[in-house]
Amino acid sequence: MAFAHARRGGRARRGRRYRLLSGSSRRDALKAAGRAGFVARGVVYVLIGVLAVAVARGRQYGEMDRQGALRQIAGHPFGALLLWALAVGFGCMALWRASLAAGDRGRKKAGGLLLNAGRAVFYASVCWGTAAYATGNGGGASSDAKSQDWTASALKLPGGRALVAVAGVVLAGVGVGIVVRALQRRFLRKLDTAAMNRCTREVVTALGVGGNVSRGTLFTAAGIFVLIAAIDFDPRQAKGMDATLRSFADTPAGPWLLVLVAAGLVLFGGFSFACARWRKL
Repeated sequence: MAFAHARRGGRARRGRRYRLLSGSSRRDALKAAGRAGFVARGVVYVLIGVLAVAVARGRQYGEMDRQGALRQIAGHPFGALLLWALAVGFGCMALWRASLAAGDRGRKKAGGLLLNAGRAVFYASVCWGTAAYATGNGGGASSDAKSQDWTASALKLPGGRALVAVAGVVLAGVGVGIVVRALQRRFLRKLDTAAMNRCTREVVTALGVGGNVSRGTLFTAAGIFVLIAAIDFDPRQAKGMDATLRSFADTPAGPWLLVLVAAGLVLFGGFSFACARWRKL
């Protein structure tokens, strides 16, 4: 009887050990997925920034958005392989964000749940579009066409004008929030700065501030164009990433403002690589 009890106790201990190891393995896998996602995000932002700098210098390229970046990758040797790698990276990011949303649900954090769930859906769609590009089926419409199509459809709804105006204000507000948080260096709270030496921390801080200010500025400008589309009742006023970037070259500062914003997007790509290494996951 004592022997049977000991056997049951041994099985129980092995079961607990297995569950602990299994949980640890899942967490490690999700962390690896998140890091892969940050690498994929970094690659795309660096390419968009480089494309924008080239356009500001007068060179003729396609769209300065994710579609344009994918097109540039596809045109190079081993382009299809690189596109598949990016698709996997974005899929990993979607999986990691979904796991965060599930964790927020368990802690009843409604705001975090919605934000991470929305990001998971977004990166899942990016993964799908990138995979479609890798198979040669194209990645869908450009960011400008998508923005105008969405605006046109929304304006046709009852109260659509107000809906589009609210969307523009929210998008611009998100952009302002990104800029403010960047200047406050709040992004450092999510990084393992204790693992960095002083020089590395200064570089990562510069990447985070410059990159997020540029990204926030882009969001703010896009939100303003959506708001103008609502005011004028004209979906053609809405702009995606490509047209929003081009609009910076039409300011009194000329192409230099576009170069500045584009350089910031390259910095944000570098910051994404830093997140892949030091983000607390």
